[in-house]
Amino acid sequence: MLKNISRRFVMRAVGALAVASLATACSTGQAPKTDSANTEKPAQQQSATTDKKPVVLTSFSILEDMASNVGGEYVEVHSIVPRGYEIHEFEPTPEQANAVAKADLILSNGLGLEHWLDKLTQRSKAPTVVVSEGVEPMPIEGDANHPNPHAWMSPDAAMVYVDNIKTQFVKLDPKHKDEYEKNAEDYKKKIATVKEGLMTKLGSLPEKHRALVSCEGAFSYLARDAKMTEYYIWPVNSDAEATPQQIKNTIENVKKDQVPAVFCESTVTDKPMQKVADATGARVGGVLYVDSLTPAGGDAPTFLDLLKHDAETIANGLTNNQ
Repeated sequence: MLKNISRRFVMRAVGALAVASLATACSTGQAPKTDSANTEKPAQQQSATTDKKPVVLTSFSILEDMASNVGGEYVEVHSIVPRGYEIHEFEPTPEQANAVAKADLILSNGLGLEHWLDKLTQRSKAPTVVVSEGVEPMPIEGDANHPNPHAWMSPDAAMVYVDNIKTQFVKLDPKHKDEYEKNAEDYKKKIATVKEGLMTKLGSLPEKHRALVSCEGAFSYLARDAKMTEYYIWPVNSDAEATPQQIKNTIENVKKDQVPAVFCESTVTDKPMQKVADATGARVGGVLYVDSLTPAGGDAPTFLDLLKHDAETIANGLTNNQ
């Protein structure tokens, strides 16, 4: 429990630093310059003569990276939730509300992911656009009223996200329509290439090893695309501890299918999954990334890196190739 409290303290400190950067950027009419592999830079580092660009805020870093690829040099993009931070239980501050109020466009995932976002955008005149619009949602544990929000983990769905982002950028800044359309098509080709490698790697797994066991049910779309069975301890991340029944159910599933390796996401504690591993003899196959990218130099500094890292980690874990 002490480890969990310590982690939350550290992550909230990271969030506070990001809030200061976000507030400074929006107060000058410019968000920090980002690229697909870097965290935010102080606005003071930008040239005072730089033309003002549309400021686009995304709810979390996956969308930040997608939007940066589509927007290129014509849009300033910044994530509200810092990299490495848990998005489901994010707690926005008044400073972030002030910064969001000055944005030109806000991009959200939707599908119930950002339950805190409506409150944060109440003072903003900027449109808030759901970029998962058009994706066929998968339900959480068979409940059609509660969609699984992690649709971006399907490369095909991610391309829908990209098209939606492109459409919004063209509306926001029509003079660069051709550039946004070209950037979007180029980026979708890169996603398609990663998808091919991902499906080849996961598709080569032996039938008896085609079960993905994770802490959160965040891999439903990926498991569906790769034709894998999915098991998890809890359906959606929260501050609540995993229940004994959830851990027991996961242990039973791992034993039943003789799953050789289990996994946990980067933004949550792996203690419950370690109990599963201890009880079943399965290996802890490594850390997977879903809700957040890493800073530059980490395992998943871009969305494409995230997909490649997860596919490799899953395949290596389930085939004992570590």
